[in-house]
Amino acid sequence: MISKAKLKELAVYKQQKVCDEQAVFVVEGVKQCDEVLAAKCPIRVICATNWWLSLHPNLPSDVEVIEVDSTALNRLSGLRTPNEVWMLLPRPIALMPHVEDKLVLALDHLQDPGNLGTIIRTADWFGVRHIVCSEGTVSCFNPKVVQATMGSLLRTHVTYTDLPDYLSGCNRRVYGALLDGEDIWSGGTPMRLPDEGAVLVIGNEAHGITPEVRQRVTHPMAIPNRGGTAESLNASVACAILLAEMLRFSD
Repeated sequence: MISKAKLKELAVYKQQKVCDEQAVFVVEGVKQCDEVLAAKCPIRVICATNWWLSLHPNLPSDVEVIEVDSTALNRLSGLRTPNEVWMLLPRPIALMPHVEDKLVLALDHLQDPGNLGTIIRTADWFGVRHIVCSEGTVSCFNPKVVQATMGSLLRTHVTYTDLPDYLSGCNRRVYGALLDGEDIWSGGTPMRLPDEGAVLVIGNEAHGITPEVRQRVTHPMAIPNRGGTAESLNASVACAILLAEMLRFSD
């Protein structure tokens, strides 16, 4: 069982500042942690109940594995209801998109952790492997983001950079989700991704795409309102619709 000293040592990782300083992140819960094992991600520490450990007898030999009870797990967990297992992982090295990536997703000052987590999960569903974020976008290692991705963060490369600078030099068409953009269904011709690839930009939940990024958008797009009274779509919903449309007829 875990000692009081070890519990105190690990409990500090409930603080995002500590995780940022040490370049680590926490994954919790049975499904999420099973995804970590399936992806063969490097793990530093596993704290789990006897029940969970009994179901996972062949854990990596280089991982510190500690049995905990529900009281200790509650001390470590950032969840309202701790769930059997807690893991501490090193953050992966950020990778920029490859030239062979047909579609790259770019996020401009997204602030809501739930939205970012859902977008990462959606990108994973559609096979989009690289997401480039502005430096003002919420961290993908925020605990709420990690939980919302349901394991998709482990299969998606998320990079933070100067977004206008990246878009200026990426040599791709840049599509942007804008209220005054071109109706994506008005032309009657299915959208196909160009040979040189494309970037889809999704903007901030309240203010949309920033002026600096908008200057780099070569193809503004809008999802048409079919008579509804809502002011706008949720950023993650808009992202899912646009990804589906852009990839529908792509090889």
